[in-house]
Amino acid sequence: MLVAWILVGLAFLALSIVVYVAIRSRTRQIDLEKAVQAFHSLDIDAFRNLVDSDEEAFLRDNLPPRKFREIKRQRAWAAIVYAWEAGKAATALAYIGQAAQHSSDPEIAASGIQLAENAFRLRLHTIGASLRLLTEIVLPDRRSRSHPPLVDQYERTAETLFRLGRFSPGSLLNN
Repeated sequence: MLVAWILVGLAFLALSIVVYVAIRSRTRQIDLEKAVQAFHSLDIDAFRNLVDSDEEAFLRDNLPPRKFREIKRQRAWAAIVYAWEAGKAATALAYIGQAAQHSSDPEIAASGIQLAENAFRLRLHTIGASLRLLTEIVLPDRRSRSHPPLVDQYERTAETLFRLGRFSPGSLLNN
């Protein structure tokens, strides 16, 4: 019964976060160059290591249970920070995609549509990963699985951004 209440609480927390992000994103101006820089500065390999199920199994086998739970919680909190930053970058990249959609160059406009869609999917994956990571913090003895959807979506978004990379963010707004 306690687990059910915890999950209900996490669901309300997630809903609150989504509402907060939606309201905040409507009122905030995005610096496109900073958004691209923030996206590129994320160390996705470090995130991948934090959520790696093989790494978790190694720690579980080689640490006392109490120390393992402590380390798992710390790793989950660190991964949440990565997911949160990836989500913020995804929101900003969606704006870049929207700006690119208004370009007179059809190639830029098509890449802008794809970037906006990938950024939206990445944002959804960051929310899902954060919820799973919060569950791991609350229930550290539960075996976790890797979070490849977030990593895969990050890489797809980076690839689309790379295709748009030959254009400066400033030119996306002026076309």
